Formats: sequence, C-alpha cells, structure tokens
Amino acid sequence: MKKYIIPIFIPHYGCSHDCVFCNQNKITGQNTEITRTYVENVIDSHLKNIKLPRDIEIAYYGGSFTALSIQQQTALLMPAYHLVTKKIVNSIRVSTRPDCITIEILRNLISLGVETIELGVQSLDDAVLTASNRGHSSNDVYNAVTLIRKTSLKLVLQIMPGLPGDDFTKIIKTGYKIVRLNPDYVRVYPTIVIENTKLSQLYQQQRYNPLTIGEAVQVCSFLKILFEENNVSIIRMGLQSTTELESDSTVLAGPYHPSFGEMVESYLFQVIINNILEQINMKKRDITIYHNTKDSSKIRGLKKINILYWKNKFRLDNIIFKAIDIEIGFIIIKVDNIKYFSHKKFLRL
Repeated sequence: MKKYIIPIFIPHYGCSHDCVFCNQNKITGQNTEITRTYVENVIDSHLKNIKLPRDIEIAYYGGSFTALSIQQQTALLMPAYHLVTKKIVNSIRVSTRPDCITIEILRNLISLGVETIELGVQSLDDAVLTASNRGHSSNDVYNAVTLIRKTSLKLVLQIMPGLPGDDFTKIIKTGYKIVRLNPDYVRVYPTIVIENTKLSQLYQQQRYNPLTIGEAVQVCSFLKILFEENNVSIIRMGLQSTTELESDSTVLAGPYHPSFGEMVESYLFQVIINNILEQINMKKRDITIYHNTKDSSKIRGLKKINILYWKNKFRLDNIIFKAIDIEIGFIIIKVDNIKYFSHKKFLRL
C-alpha cells in the first residue's frame, strides 16, 4: 500500500540551541504557533483529501520534539494517538536531538503510539559539531542510540555533509560510524546556506565555503553505496522542495536542487557505464543501453547531462536507449554486437 505522510512542522519548539545552519521557519514555511488544536486541524485537512487506501503516517518534524516537556509532547501527540488506536492512522514518527533522549521520554513516546524516532546527528566529528554550534557531542549520539535500541522504536539517523569544518574524509568517516550504529534508515541532507542564519553570515564574510553541487553529488554517491552495501535504507537525499526553498532569496548558496536524489542516481549510472566503456576498444561509435523503464531518466541524467558526457568523452555518434523487462538498476550495454552487463549494486567502495 502506498505511504501517505501527514507532516506536522514544529520549528524551533523546545530547542535552546542556535545551530549555524538552522532557520526552520524558512525551511518548512511554518510560522504558526503549534497547539493541540493546530495539530488536529492539520491532520483533519489531510485526511479529508485521502481518497484511496493508504499507509498513513503522522510525522512531527522540526528536529527538537523531545526537547519539549513531557506534558507538551503528550498534548501534541494525543490527536495522532487517538487516530492510531482507531486504526485510521497506521504510525507516528518524531524527529529530535540526540541530547534530548531519556528512558522516561522514550517510554512516553511508545505509550502514545510512536513507532519511529529520528535523530538529527548531522556529523559524528566533534570539531564539526562544535563549529556548527550543535550543542551536543558524538557521545550524546552514541548514548541516545544505545537507549533507543533497548526499545521497540525504529531508528532514523540524519546527517548533513558539508558543515563548517567538514571535509570529504570527515564525511566518509561519519558515514562509516553511522553504519556501525546500524540504524533502520538514514536521511542525507547536504548543507545549504539559508538566509538569516549564522551560516549565511559566515558565507557572506567568506569564512565558509559550501560544497558545490558536483562535490555534494559525488560524496553522497559514496555514502549511498556505503549505506546500501550495509543494508541501511536511505529515506531521502537532499531537502524536499518547498515554496520557501524555491524562493530566490531563501537559499543563498550550497548544493540545493529539488532533484538532488535523482542527480546522485544519475551520477552512479554515469560511473557504471564509464567503467564499461573505458575497457572497450570500440570499432563503431554507436552503443545501445538496455534498462528498466523506471531508470530511463536517471541514466540519461538531468537535462541529458550523461548523454552529453559520454558522447564527448568517448566520441560517440549515437546512443540508443531501450527499455526492457529487466531488474531496476541493471543495465546491458551493446557495443559492436557484444553485450556487457552491470548493476548499480556492483559498485564497491
């Protein structure tokens, strides 16, 4: 059954820290005061629009849910909990900080029907966390994960490659540490510069350089391979597009693109096909790529960037694409009447 997420945005509520990258109001487009009535109204408006059977999840976003008092958490969760008990809604998730986790908090969440908890880890390098004014250490993450793993809650860890003080090596080390923590899922949000944040000040003062879109795609491709090799599912790569993020004035710099996740997929296909073509002494300048229909746009790349790249690099005259009944991620390349087989999962670190 297709999933339907009802988002409840609670920007900054309960958070006593001022992370350099954070402007939740701009990221979410949410400025309304959050009350139990507000939560009920948001849920009702979504439920009225759901016409077909769906796996419905209510998700409390904002990154600091458990920094609220137990009483506030309970009040905001009650509307969702009642719908779970009535089997109208299937599940509840909350996102929060690693330093706001206790057994008491976890027991309360479970008693109110919460199934999944997301931790905003962002990095597991303490120097990066300090430079980003996160207000927690890597040890806070390890302690929180240990407590969560003693419960029935599913665990999601979120990281933000490209924070102040970050580099390729630190990002990859964080990736390996995430794997060792064995979360059920991860989110990967490359750091972007949002207006009216401390990071925007650093950027304007030329004291911070964000990742380019190309650098972010490459490092996130590495992370994608790492996580998939270790059976860690990726919920999302890159921030989801919102009206606020699409505004010309909101994102000042950094690797934001509404199709960032697909750009990562396209880059991986580029690498796979490069690896094959570099080993072939082609007599003809025509190739045929057989693929699953769902991979069609990913193989071609955004604005056909992969096609242009291969034609230029290998001096190809023609690239023919044929969709066939084949596993997603699997490709067959026909060159000079010889077929070469590969798959994204064959990529190794």
